[in-house]
Amino acid sequence: MTYVIKGKTGDWEVVIGLETHIEVLSNAKLFSGASADYNPTIAPNTQVSMVDAAMPGMLPVLNDYCVDQAIKFGLGINADITRRSRFSRKQYFYPDLPQGYQITQPADRPPVVGRGWVEIMGDDGSPKKILIERAHLEQDAGKLKHDAHPTKSFADYNRAGVTLLEIVTWLDVKNPENNSFIASPDEAERYLREIREIARALGVSKANMEEGSMRADVNVSVRPAGSNKFRTRTETKNMVSFKFIKTAIEYEARRQIEIYENGGTVPQDTMRYNQGDGTTSVMRSKEDALDYRYFADPDLLELVIDDDRIERIRHTMPELPATTRARYINDLGLAEYDAARLTETTDISRWFDAAVSGKKERAKGVANWMISELFAHGENWDVKNEITTQEPDAPRIIRPSDLAELVDMVIDNAINGKQAKEIFIKMLDGETGTPRDIAKKFGMEQITDTGAIESAVDAVIAASAPQVEQYRAGKVGLLGFFVGAVMKATKGQANPAVVNEILKKKLG
Repeated sequence: MTYVIKGKTGDWEVVIGLETHIEVLSNAKLFSGASADYNPTIAPNTQVSMVDAAMPGMLPVLNDYCVDQAIKFGLGINADITRRSRFSRKQYFYPDLPQGYQITQPADRPPVVGRGWVEIMGDDGSPKKILIERAHLEQDAGKLKHDAHPTKSFADYNRAGVTLLEIVTWLDVKNPENNSFIASPDEAERYLREIREIARALGVSKANMEEGSMRADVNVSVRPAGSNKFRTRTETKNMVSFKFIKTAIEYEARRQIEIYENGGTVPQDTMRYNQGDGTTSVMRSKEDALDYRYFADPDLLELVIDDDRIERIRHTMPELPATTRARYINDLGLAEYDAARLTETTDISRWFDAAVSGKKERAKGVANWMISELFAHGENWDVKNEITTQEPDAPRIIRPSDLAELVDMVIDNAINGKQAKEIFIKMLDGETGTPRDIAKKFGMEQITDTGAIESAVDAVIAASAPQVEQYRAGKVGLLGFFVGAVMKATKGQANPAVVNEILKKKLG
């Protein structure tokens, strides 16, 4: 199924390109030894070296660890790693950029990470490869604060020089019928989530949109459905919300369609997104490479990467989210939705694996409990599986072994679903002991002794002559009445399946 937007004159297709910036996790900045921590709680301008402040005579020194992080991410997106690349100066003047230029990797030469791809689920429900043109290293800018004073703006350079990795999708203009590009707002979200999960799984970035460690510039163009020609694109800058990105794409596509259908042309503008009403508006005309006046940075040597370095990094890489999802679906029989939720972060998938502990029969139960219950109680479960001690008055932390035992008890008919929920709530409320300990303490062990259950069934049947007569006359819906009466008589401890079986046998 192709995503189209209906216009006044016909159907239109959307063509989407994304430039995704992720902050690279490292102790120091890309070209200085200053701390890369720009947490808002840190005093402004206290994480700034002479290099970051562009003091005269200061020379940049490349942080090799950040290069390793870029290589690792490149391997994670199935990309070519460039053996020889360089850094250039991209000229632009803005108060949050002390140097007056940004050190980056130019578009006219391959960056450290070349062409690659990631796989998402397309709108038609089948796997779809999204092609990536490049991922290049560059410096981040500082941050302007406009709300700290009624008439002045302030600059905080703590973030200036922090390492960015910019991932750019590839639109194959020489082969316009190639559909390996993002074609709908939903596909854009799936692609960005995949990039985020890969970055987190590899430890390359927190990739957290809420804190700005992941943000995207959204390029949108439209063309008549079935056309093989690309039209002018616009770029909406610095988007930090999946919801807003989807809204911006939808609005910008419809805006462009309206222009074309009214006989106009779409200029190649840089747009801003207006959160209040979900619209876009022109921020400035789109710059071209000539406007930035790129030239090779004279203070930095060519970056040379050998095969040994690449292989060393490759051998440190964990299982990637796509592989984990496939394992959950193919080996454990989970639904695609469940597999996707359980691979949102590496910590979550590790917790799930620890709870399942290789026992396939547990997988669905563990997945259901995690998704329906644990995700709603983030403060009460040890997602990293690291906490070993607790303060006496601290909330109970639910660990993988707790949930594994609870699921096993249901599988073994030691407790029913209702009792499992009661035990779970007691654990959240701070009850000590294992799930089996709690079940025993509060008398919630399920009765599986058929003799005891049969006695309760006989008593209920003897006390319910009118209902027995109606049931035997064909009102089989009354079976629920008898089950409820037996469960009440056994204080909810009888095995419901056994109760049903015995009742049907005795009622005839």
